[in-house]
Amino acid sequence: MTDRLQQLTDFLAENPNDPFLTYALATEHLKLGHTEEALRYYEELVVKHPAYVGTYYHLGKLYEALNRREDAIAVYEKGMHSARTKRDMHALSELQAAYRTATGMDDEDE
Repeated sequence: MTDRLQQLTDFLAENPNDPFLTYALATEHLKLGHTEEALRYYEELVVKHPAYVGTYYHLGKLYEALNRREDAIAVYEKGMHSARTKRDMHALSELQAAYRTATGMDDEDE
């Protein structure tokens, strides 16, 4: 385990309800190629912290990378709803773009 991964794991053990730490741990696992661990933490985040909008984009992209397109589309839809609720227009815009790509809506313009 890398020092950073250990540090994040320790921080999360001290603050188990901190969505940022869970998100950081998921992202670190993904960066290290630990796909299953990253997936587990991202999925945990959308269940326990549905208002943590940043998760949806990254979980959707991970689903796409795992050829789980329908799961990605569903996550983007939930994320767009959450972003609208929080009035996070930047996240909403990113999620809408990812959703359009995943559903093939971008292909219609050509």
